[in-house]
Amino acid sequence: MRGTMERQEAGNRLEEYMKGLAKTDLMVAFSGGVDSSLLLKTACLAAEETGRRVYAVMVHTRMHPVGDREVAARVAAEMGAEFILLPVDELDGAGIGENPADRCYLCKRYLFSRIKEEAGRRKIPAVVEGTNADDLHAYRPGIRAVRELGIRSPLAELGISKEEVRRLAKEYGISVSDRPSAPCLATRFPYGTRLSYDRMEKVDEGERYLRSLGMYNVRIRVHGDIARIEVDARDMPKLLSRSGEIVRRLKKLGFVYVTMDLEGFRSGSMDVGLI
Repeated sequence: MRGTMERQEAGNRLEEYMKGLAKTDLMVAFSGGVDSSLLLKTACLAAEETGRRVYAVMVHTRMHPVGDREVAARVAAEMGAEFILLPVDELDGAGIGENPADRCYLCKRYLFSRIKEEAGRRKIPAVVEGTNADDLHAYRPGIRAVRELGIRSPLAELGISKEEVRRLAKEYGISVSDRPSAPCLATRFPYGTRLSYDRMEKVDEGERYLRSLGMYNVRIRVHGDIARIEVDARDMPKLLSRSGEIVRRLKKLGFVYVTMDLEGFRSGSMDVGLI
């Protein structure tokens, strides 16, 4: 009972927060993932009461998995938000071609500057984004850029964790409540590695193939010509049982060696030593 009450309280606090912002038109930095979808849902509910408009703005980039755009457009339509797509070229625009350790800061600074410009053009005073409370305890240099630009982070400000986000999203009936996280494809490469769209797209293709086999959290971390596969512990037997076809598929993508990480999936495994 206490857990249910706490979730209801978190939802109520988020709705009240959004009502305060929805006194004017509101812009949500939107990826189609569960965090930003929860923000968009509560923003749209608040706007129904205030009569304002909600814009879901997505930066369209080749550094994110294929299919994100279609998912985001669908979810925005389900919630009644106006969907905006901003094409960007992060490698050149953000200067992150060499994958520096502060890549996330440089990238977020570039992307959210573009979003703020779009909000300013439409005379929208507030932009919100989906950093949650758990993100504050991980290596997330992009959070500094968000704060510097005055972007609001309601989930983090209200202390709402990733687990609470997923529970609330399910209670609100959000269609992507169980969607796995899909960070940018640069996170698959060690810092200091030259990034290219071609290599990132091959990683994306390989991960989509693995997910098609029924695996949930999937990462292909690239170390030169080695593909290090991370999956949840429960999916390791499945990965091993189909190892032959998986190796053949990934070798066709250009990898020479294909390995399974025995530690399993973990967010930020390339950040070891930076935190």
